Amino acid sequence: VQLQASGGGLVQSGGSLRLSCAASGFTLDYYTIGWFRQAPGKEREWVSCIRFSDGRTDYADSVKGRFTISRDNAKNTVHLRMNWLKPEDTAVYYCAADYSDYVGPQSAIVMDYWGKGTLVTVSS
Repeated sequence: VQLQASGGGLVQSGGSLRLSCAASGFTLDYYTIGWFRQAPGKEREWVSCIRFSDGRTDYADSVKGRFTISRDNAKNTVHLRMNWLKPEDTAVYYCAADYSDYVGPQSAIVMDYWGKGTLVTVSS
């Protein structure tokens, strides 16, 4: 059972990146997948989530209108498209899976599986 996050990198302010979270060893059909991020010296914060079965989504206010979460059922993968990036978006981004149909702000402590983080750096 594994989640693999990828797609991070260095981008200028106003730029875009797409993160991916690929699952192996299990199907995401019964999970709500969340993206979290942790900036240096700060607590991990929830960013967005998607219920894999029907694609229902939710976003933190700080990213609403700039980030789009989506799923690829065939590839058992979730994507996070990040547009209009700001320096304050700089963080390590993690994907995680919650064996639940809840869609909304997620708590890190309830997530069942975590991927390793991918670093996003936004320069000003």
